Amino acid sequence: MSAMKDIYIDKVVVHMGVGESGERLVKAEDIMKQITGQKPVRTIAKRTQPAFGIRKGAPIGCKVTLRRENAEKFIQTALEIIDRRLAPSQFDQTGNVSFGIEEHTDFPGMVYDPMVGIYGMDINIVLEYKGVRVARRSVGRRKLPVRQKVNKEEAIAFMREHYQVEV
Repeated sequence: MSAMKDIYIDKVVVHMGVGESGERLVKAEDIMKQITGQKPVRTIAKRTQPAFGIRKGAPIGCKVTLRRENAEKFIQTALEIIDRRLAPSQFDQTGNVSFGIEEHTDFPGMVYDPMVGIYGMDINIVLEYKGVRVARRSVGRRKLPVRQKVNKEEAIAFMREHYQVEV
C-alpha cells in the first residue's frame, strides 16, 4: 500500500458552547485549559437570536485545536469516557468524526465544584490522507480528486483499527 494512502489525524477540535459571555464563559475557558493544556479561543455568534438573548458578534463559547501527540492523547482519554462506542451517524462523508461529552467532570483530575457547574463539550476529529496540502497551498493550488479524500467507511475502519472503537 502506498504511503499516500495512510490515514492520519489532521486535528482535533474541542468546542464548548456556553451561550453567553461573562463569568460562565470565563469558567468554561478555565476548564478547557485544564483539560487540553492549551489556551482556548473564543467563538462568536454568527447571528442574533433574541429568544436565547444572543447578539451577533457576542462571544458565546470557546474552542481549542489539538494536533499531533496532544491530539492522540486527548482522543484516547475522550474515547475512554464514552466507552469506545460511536454510532455510524457520528461519521460524515468526508472522514470527520464528531461526538460529545456531557460532563467535564468525567475527565481525569476534574472534580465537581458547585460554584463552577457542569459543562459539556463537542469533539471533532478530522481524518486525512497525506498530500492534502495540494488543495490548501497558495501557489499551485489544485482540487483534490475524490480518491484522495477519506470516506465514511475508511474513517470507521481507521477508528476501529487504531482506537478499538465499537461502531
